[in-house]
Amino acid sequence: MRTWKILFLSSLVFSNAVVETTPSVSPFYQEVAKIKPQGRLGQVVKKEEIFTPIPGAKAWKIAYISSDLNDKPTLATALVVAPLSAGSDRKIVAWAHGTTGTAQNNGPSQQENPAVPLNLYFLIGGNSSTDYGLPALQAFIQAGYVVVGTDYQGLGGGGRHQYNVATTNGRDVINSIRAVSSEKLGGAGKTAVAIGWSQGGGAMLSMASDKDYIERKGAASDEIALKGFVALAPDDLAVEFGVNPTDEAASDQIMKALHDQFTKNLADFTHYVMALWGTQSAFPDQLKLTDVFKEKGALVLDEILSNKGVHAAADTIHFNFGENYRSLLRDKPVNTVAWVNALKKGSVAPLKPIAPVVIYYGTKDTVVPPTMGKLYQEEMCHKGALIERVQLPGEQSHFTTPGVAEPFFVQWIADRFADKPVKNPCVTIIE
Repeated sequence: MRTWKILFLSSLVFSNAVVETTPSVSPFYQEVAKIKPQGRLGQVVKKEEIFTPIPGAKAWKIAYISSDLNDKPTLATALVVAPLSAGSDRKIVAWAHGTTGTAQNNGPSQQENPAVPLNLYFLIGGNSSTDYGLPALQAFIQAGYVVVGTDYQGLGGGGRHQYNVATTNGRDVINSIRAVSSEKLGGAGKTAVAIGWSQGGGAMLSMASDKDYIERKGAASDEIALKGFVALAPDDLAVEFGVNPTDEAASDQIMKALHDQFTKNLADFTHYVMALWGTQSAFPDQLKLTDVFKEKGALVLDEILSNKGVHAAADTIHFNFGENYRSLLRDKPVNTVAWVNALKKGSVAPLKPIAPVVIYYGTKDTVVPPTMGKLYQEEMCHKGALIERVQLPGEQSHFTTPGVAEPFFVQWIADRFADKPVKNPCVTIIE
């Protein structure tokens, strides 16, 4: 059996005839992938009305112009759901989803019936192998909001997905707001609140501080007004790094700590290698996969992550390597100064957010350590920001966070749209 696995692995890596190198996507996404990302930020280049079972609602798939942390133009796809009744200047709720994977067919809008309330695959009632849908959708439609959920670049619009590169992911959310505003889909105006979970939570923290990008002129819809940011169990690697290291010894130590922290089990390992893969995608001229993976490991993981969602990727790694999955990594990474600086640049900038931020977390979250949110709050409170952290009732895990937090964030978002004052949650922190 072990011999067969080795032979199979060899053919997987070195023979293009054995596997399909491009994952299958529907005609909408095939056509989008042929479009050059030329135009204004947020410009819609393709749209298609689709079915939604939500009463009093209508829905579309869209593709729009975005750009990454290096200002390289990209295409992103998204799902939009809006009230069926006529309206104008409607408020926008922008959703940033959690981890689905890194392949072209991993965008949530590609599900067969995507315009539904958030469907969490791992909970009873989940009916898919991935998360899809939009949070609190019925409540938001009844409130008269237009809801847009980006797939992020690389998950349906061509190019390589910059997984967990919060700056890029956040810009995809910003441009999704510009997209529905410019097209006036469902009567969308310019006022928005953004909400994200896990990977998307990190995007929230990043975009909250991306003031210059939000205020950039010449987009498809200028002067969008973001009233607040909701981060559900957000990821923020940069807050743990401190000052950017300039010497190899310090960078080696940081990379070793990351290796040790995120390779203890297969689930963490899969997310970690996706983050390395996504970061290299964002910095192809500075980083190589072989800096952190052995040569065979780089080939294998590139093949897997280019074609499979996160859970299928984990299964594939386990099937072929079992408990020896760490053997794909180099014993000692090289080019570590560049890697640490890239990881930090792609994460949350240490700049004051432009609007209030609320973080919801569970005490039993073992996927994203809640201490990340705590450190972020302390750092930003000292910069004069309004950062609230809310511990959810009971013993909530990373995966129960979106559902349990829903009644809290629905009201918080309504309060932001109503311009209600925010009680300063930082008073006790900065005293």
